[in-house]
Amino acid sequence: MNRPNRNQPAGGEGEQFTRVRTPNKRDGELLGTVTNMLGANRVVVHCTDGVTRMCRIPGKIKKRIWIREGDVVIVVPWEFQNDKADVIWRYTQPQVDWLQKKGFLS
Repeated sequence: MNRPNRNQPAGGEGEQFTRVRTPNKRDGELLGTVTNMLGANRVVVHCTDGVTRMCRIPGKIKKRIWIREGDVVIVVPWEFQNDKADVIWRYTQPQVDWLQKKGFLS
């Protein structure tokens, strides 16, 4: 008796599904690329709106995720200072590939 493989979809092609968090425009979230590491939990990020911002890495992200130059991140600009922001998410390489394929990144 042939049993279907539970690790593959019913179609049998073995497609891999990726869940990717996209920036929420209502909350003011933007995509950006880390261009420089400044130290003391600060990075320089070039955002998709054309502005280069100095971003802070909050403690809960700093303790769980390593952020390096070239990483694609989601940032939330500060309301009172537009040239500064907080990093809230970092993408993995398969997620970055998906974002480029879907047109979120150029």
